[in-house]
Amino acid sequence: QANPLFTGYSGAALTSVAMGSVVSWFPYVLTVATVLFAFSTMISWSYYGERATVYLFSEEYSNAYKVILVMVVFLGSVATSTNVFDFGDLMILGMGIPNIVGLYMLSGKVKEHLNEYMEKVKNNTI
Repeated sequence: QANPLFTGYSGAALTSVAMGSVVSWFPYVLTVATVLFAFSTMISWSYYGERATVYLFSEEYSNAYKVILVMVVFLGSVATSTNVFDFGDLMILGMGIPNIVGLYMLSGKVKEHLNEYMEKVKNNTI
């Protein structure tokens, strides 16, 4: 019997219903695991973001980053999960664009090093 709290079966809800039909206490284990995963992800991503902010701007912007982080975490807790996932996807796209530009700018260097490597492989010097 499915839990009436689940409106749709996807992700953790699907896993919970499927495993709960076999092992009655499994949804509780999954809930704890999901909460711990979410919490540890928030801690690590906030640390990486704070270190990136310090690297890009300076130590004096660390507290501003932390304030913005707390506001975003609050907004994420009151927004719908669809909005949170859409925002996350948009931020990943925002990180992807400079990476693509950087890859394009470095492609000549990469090709140069690849050619050197292939020449060494061809000559059995590697």
